[in-house]
Amino acid sequence: MPQSYNNSTIFVTFPPQIVREMATYLDFEEPLKDLEDQINKTKEIGTSTDVDMTDKIKELDNKLKKKTKEIFSGLTPWQRVQLSRHPDRPYTLAYIESICDGQFQELHGDRNVKDDKAMVGGFGLLDGETVMFIGQQKGVNTKMRQFRNFGMPNPEGYRKALRLMRLAEKFNKPIVTFIDTPGAFPGLEAEERGQGEAIARNIYEMMRLKVPVICVVIGEGASGGALGIGVGDKIVMLENTWYSVISPESCSSILWRSWEFKEKAADALKLTSTDMKKLGIVDDIIKEPSNGAHRNHDETFKVVKKHLKKYLAELKDVPVEKRINDRIEAFSKRGVWK
Repeated sequence: MPQSYNNSTIFVTFPPQIVREMATYLDFEEPLKDLEDQINKTKEIGTSTDVDMTDKIKELDNKLKKKTKEIFSGLTPWQRVQLSRHPDRPYTLAYIESICDGQFQELHGDRNVKDDKAMVGGFGLLDGETVMFIGQQKGVNTKMRQFRNFGMPNPEGYRKALRLMRLAEKFNKPIVTFIDTPGAFPGLEAEERGQGEAIARNIYEMMRLKVPVICVVIGEGASGGALGIGVGDKIVMLENTWYSVISPESCSSILWRSWEFKEKAADALKLTSTDMKKLGIVDDIIKEPSNGAHRNHDETFKVVKKHLKKYLAELKDVPVEKRINDRIEAFSKRGVWK
C-alpha cells in the first residue's frame, strides 16, 4: 500500500489503516479489494474473540497472491494506461525524496518568465553521488493538481529543465529525468510563448549533452510533452506505463469522433512498455511489484534506485564523444520502419 505523499514542501506518512481506507481501486482490481477486506475482517475477528485465525488468514493471503498474479499478468494495453494514471501511483518528487533519502535541493525558475510548477528539478545525492533530477510533477489532490497544472508544463517549464541540464553539464554531473505527463500544456498563452520551440530546443540540446542522461517513464509519456525531457543515453519505462505520440482518448476522438473506442486505440497504438521494447524505442523495462507501483511505493523506489545506479555505472566508463555519438545514432534509428 502506498504510504507517502509529496507536494515538494510537505512529506506526509499515513498509518497503514488510513492508507487502506484512502486507496483507490480500478474496476479490474475489485476482486483484490474483496479479498483484502476479507483478510482485514478475519484479523479483526481473531483479535476481538481470541480465536486463532492464522490458517484462515494464510489461506486468504495465498488466494490474494494468486489472484494478483492472475490479474496483473494478463493486463490489456488500456488497463496499463489506467494504472499509469492511478491516483495512488507515486509521482516525480516522491521518487526523488526516496532515492535521495531527503537530500535534495530543488531549484526554481527559467530566468525569463516564471517558475513552472509542473516541472521540478534540482540536485540530489544518490548514494553520495550528486545527480541532477528533473521531472514532471502531478498533484496528489485537486488543489495540488491545479497548482501543478496536472503535470502539463508550459514553455518556461522546458526552459527551466534545459537551464538545469546545462548547469549539471557545467559541473559534470549526470542527469536523471522522470517522465509523467499527459502532454505539454496546449493553451494559447503557451503557444504564444513558444511551446513548440522550447520542446524542439530541448531535444536538440539534450542530444549534445556531455554528461550521462537517463530518462525514466514513471507514468504517462505523451507526445512532445514527454520528448521535451526524454532524450538520453538510456530510455527506460516502468512496467505499467505508456509512451506514445498521442493518448488513446485523443486518438479515438480523431479516428472515430468519439472517446468510446479508446480501448481499441490503445491496442492499435502499441504504447505499452513491452511494445516499446520490441520496437526498439526504449532500452529497458523496470519491473514493478506484483501488485503494481501504486500498491507498493517502497519496493518500487528500491527497484528504480537499483537500476539507476546500474545505468550510471555503465555510462561512466563510456568516453564523452562516444556517448554523444551513440545517443545521436540510437535516436536516428528510432522510428525507421523496414
